[in-house]
Amino acid sequence: MADLPIETIFEILTRVPAKVLGRSRSVCKEWYVLLSTRDFIRVHCSRSLVSSNQRVLLIDDLTCSVHPIIFQSYDYGPRSIVTLPFDHQDNDVSILSHLNGLLCVCLNHTNELLLWNPTTTAFKRLSTPDSLGIYINNLDAVGLYADDADDYKVLHIKRRCGVYESYVYSMELNFWRNIPFLTRQEYLSPNFYWSPGTFCGGTMYFTLCECWFKEISFPPVPSTGFVQGVLVNVKNELHMFATTGWFEITIDLWTLKEDYWIKVLSCPPIPPISLSLWGDITHYVTNGNWFVMTKLGKLFTIEMDTKPFEILYPVTWFRGYKGAVFVETVVSPSI
Repeated sequence: MADLPIETIFEILTRVPAKVLGRSRSVCKEWYVLLSTRDFIRVHCSRSLVSSNQRVLLIDDLTCSVHPIIFQSYDYGPRSIVTLPFDHQDNDVSILSHLNGLLCVCLNHTNELLLWNPTTTAFKRLSTPDSLGIYINNLDAVGLYADDADDYKVLHIKRRCGVYESYVYSMELNFWRNIPFLTRQEYLSPNFYWSPGTFCGGTMYFTLCECWFKEISFPPVPSTGFVQGVLVNVKNELHMFATTGWFEITIDLWTLKEDYWIKVLSCPPIPPISLSLWGDITHYVTNGNWFVMTKLGKLFTIEMDTKPFEILYPVTWFRGYKGAVFVETVVSPSI
């Protein structure tokens, strides 16, 4: 390949799997420089966002494992054990947000925020001596996004004794800055649980119990029994898996049009799900079928009569395994 134009080498290497690229950096100085440029990382990332590169990360008290997703059988493939590259304790790591192969992680024993790429193992601590980048569970909310200049950023909303502050961390500048943030005073109460942020169409969305801080109503689902809404970005359109019920569970898929929710489809009522399984459900839709997964594998399948699209989205784990769904990329958590 030494005689090939640099443009041709660029096109070839942006199609190489992320795990292989790590070895390619050591081929020569020119390749190392090329593979480190922002343009290369951006193009490689855009070409990596396909189903075959999606992985499920599961963390329990003893191990951290990564599983491929076998779309032919719609189940998890054999696991690979991953060594966490940062100091941690048992049952200490919580995944708060994910984007383009990067995970925003909280270490529960120190409350520190980190950015981590499990594919390259690179990580970056976001905490500072003046207590920025410190996350308090059940009080704070975090979302990961990228701006128009491909600068990856972390939005951190902090609630302390009825007072809120909002900060944005820039990966390019390696700096936290305070930003204005307006919402209703009652939403600052610890009685309101804020979900992790979902980035869609240039906007960060959160759910607060059964309402939106942006004043978009919750989908019109029955309020009896257990109610849970999980946001997902589908081809830059906001969707929600709305789960309701108690003795029988119903899961509906809704899409947001303007400020109104439109039901895309409903699944038939299913038998009760134990709390331990409910707390680690992961949805994905592919090839016209909708699958609901848990740490044990596929829970049930729903045939869809809508146009096929592919998504894969994790919810927050309440107990047992923690984890996330991510795409293998070479996006670095630091510049």
